[in-house]
Amino acid sequence: MTKKGGADGAPAASDAVLLGPAQVRALAERLEVRPTKQWGQNFVVDPNTVRKIVRVAGVGPDDIVVEVGPGLGSLTLALLPVVRHVTAVEVDPRLAAALEETVRDLQPGNVHRLRLVAADALTVTKLPGPDPTALVANLPYNISVPVVLSFLQHFPSLQRVLVMVQLEVAERLAAAPGSKTYGVPSLKAAWYGDVELAGKVGRTVFWPAPNVDSGLVSIVRRDPPQTTASREDVFRCIDAAFAQRRKSLRAALAGWAGSAARAETALVAAGIDPRTRGEQLDITAFARIAEAAAALDAPAP
Repeated sequence: MTKKGGADGAPAASDAVLLGPAQVRALAERLEVRPTKQWGQNFVVDPNTVRKIVRVAGVGPDDIVVEVGPGLGSLTLALLPVVRHVTAVEVDPRLAAALEETVRDLQPGNVHRLRLVAADALTVTKLPGPDPTALVANLPYNISVPVVLSFLQHFPSLQRVLVMVQLEVAERLAAAPGSKTYGVPSLKAAWYGDVELAGKVGRTVFWPAPNVDSGLVSIVRRDPPQTTASREDVFRCIDAAFAQRRKSLRAALAGWAGSAARAETALVAAGIDPRTRGEQLDITAFARIAEAAAALDAPAP
């Protein structure tokens, strides 16, 4: 017989008390909270959606999950019964102050699993307690890509990411070389792991309903490309290539490399036709370009 429950025998997510539309609005009214565009707040009011996020994230009793922008706690309440701990990073001081009380009211047996960090996620480089193993969040649309890249950079312990973002952003992050949506976010995310679009989410699960659909993005960490170039050098090469994405790499990388001739030399050394455009190359190719460019400045043996 399969044992039913989450971490430490806590109720399974399907049995846990979650927030529905009425509870979300009542909680917001009690806290005098009105969703603001400043912080990109759209609260999830559908329990099935947060259950799906937890399921697709693949987290379990051994995971330390960091959640960015917990808001009123819809996703937090779905995570707590399943994982070891949730570290919630919330920039809105009213919501940060109320989250622990909400968990204590609805899931008193899980309040010990919650750690709260009242901060802007874009400034967070350290977290209390054990290192996080997963990032699971409904991210504000206006900071979604910077947050994902920042947390992957500063927390190498993160093995999995599952975030809900604007569908257009999700498609850009998961895009493959050669597609119209492929670009800087696709490549920088690919430096850290394997990225895929893990699902689509309609507008009606949010309050207030946004003007766009949302998507789930999954990132499973793997080693970055083998290269002597630094991540910073590779990312600068990517930025330069897509600042003028319609130009050939020989032209687009001229400023970054020092001249069009130096860009061509680096590209040829990396095994890439200088007439190629950046949108045709994967992250490994950009690592080769950055490495070849650095070699041009290396002292002769």
